[in-house]
Amino acid sequence: MGSGGPSTPDGPSAAGGGPPTAGEPPAPNDTEALAARAATGDSAALDALLRAIRPDVVRHCGRFLLFREDAEEAAQDVLLQVSRHIERFQGRSRFSTWLHTIVANCSRQKYRELKRRAVEQPALPHQTGAPEHRPDPRTTSVIAGSRVDLLEALERLEQESPHLVAPLVYRDLCQMDYAEIVDRLGIPLGTVKSRLHHARRQIRPWLTSQEL
Repeated sequence: MGSGGPSTPDGPSAAGGGPPTAGEPPAPNDTEALAARAATGDSAALDALLRAIRPDVVRHCGRFLLFREDAEEAAQDVLLQVSRHIERFQGRSRFSTWLHTIVANCSRQKYRELKRRAVEQPALPHQTGAPEHRPDPRTTSVIAGSRVDLLEALERLEQESPHLVAPLVYRDLCQMDYAEIVDRLGIPLGTVKSRLHHARRQIRPWLTSQEL
C-alpha cells in the first residue's frame, strides 16, 4: 500500500454536476462529477473537489488518528496527494474508492512519522544516559490520541501477512462496501471475506482493547 495515488486509477465518470452550494455537503454524484472533470485538467473543478471532500477526509483520517491535530495533518497530506495525482483517476470505479486508498496510506504514514518523531525527541539533560526515560511513543502527547494498539498491530500484520492488511483496513477502518473492496483489490468477494476473517482472527490477540 503506497503513499501516493493508485497506479491504476479508477472512479466512475459522471456527467454534469457543479460545485456544491456553499454551506451544503456535496451529493455523491456532485463529488464524482467534480473528480471526473478535475482528472481532465479542470483546475476550478479540482479546487471545488478539494473543498468538498475535506470534511470527510478529516473524519476518515480520524478513524486512524483520534487526536484532531494528527488527523488534520494526515488530511492535508491526502488532499495534496489528490491534487498531485488526480489525473490518474480515469473513471473506472468510484472516486470514493480511489480516495479511501489514499486516506489509509496517508493516515498510516502519519502515524509512523509521529512515532518516529516521538522516539527521536532528545532526552532532557537530567535524563542523559538513561534510555528508559526517553519519550514513549505510546504515551507521548503528540500521538496520545492515536489508536496505538491497532496501528501497531497493523504494522505487525503487514510484516507477517501483508496480503491481509488491505481488506482489514478498507472494511474495518475505511468502512468501505464489499463491492468497493472487490473493485479496488481486483479479487473475488469470497477471497475478500476470507482474508478479512483471517486478518481479524490474527490481529485480535494483539489488541489491548479487543476492538475487532
